[in-house]
Amino acid sequence: MSEGYSIEGLKVGQSASMTKTVTEADVILFAGVTGDFNPAHIDDEYAKKSMFKGRIAHGMMSAGFISAVLAMKLPGPGTIYLGQTLKFKAPVRIGDTVTATVTVSDINVEKKIVKLDT
Repeated sequence: MSEGYSIEGLKVGQSASMTKTVTEADVILFAGVTGDFNPAHIDDEYAKKSMFKGRIAHGMMSAGFISAVLAMKLPGPGTIYLGQTLKFKAPVRIGDTVTATVTVSDINVEKKIVKLDT
């Protein structure tokens, strides 16, 4: 497991990423954990008739990948994040490989708050 960084060890511009290929199991497990069984995610026939022309992964699963980078890489274990603003740029489908990257954009050592861009 990563040790992570202390606030003093962080630098503006520092970044970290994780890459994950989304699987059928990921989508089903995410639906089960969250209770989000929207047919756009789990029903092939329904999803084929949607604007996406097929099943898509949950948008918040992608947001969860950002959480994983924060928790495991930068800043690392012990990180608690206070907020997130995001925009979904394109649908993620089963089999797609997604990379979540965070970059340190501001550090307030006194308040122990780090701002990260995604």
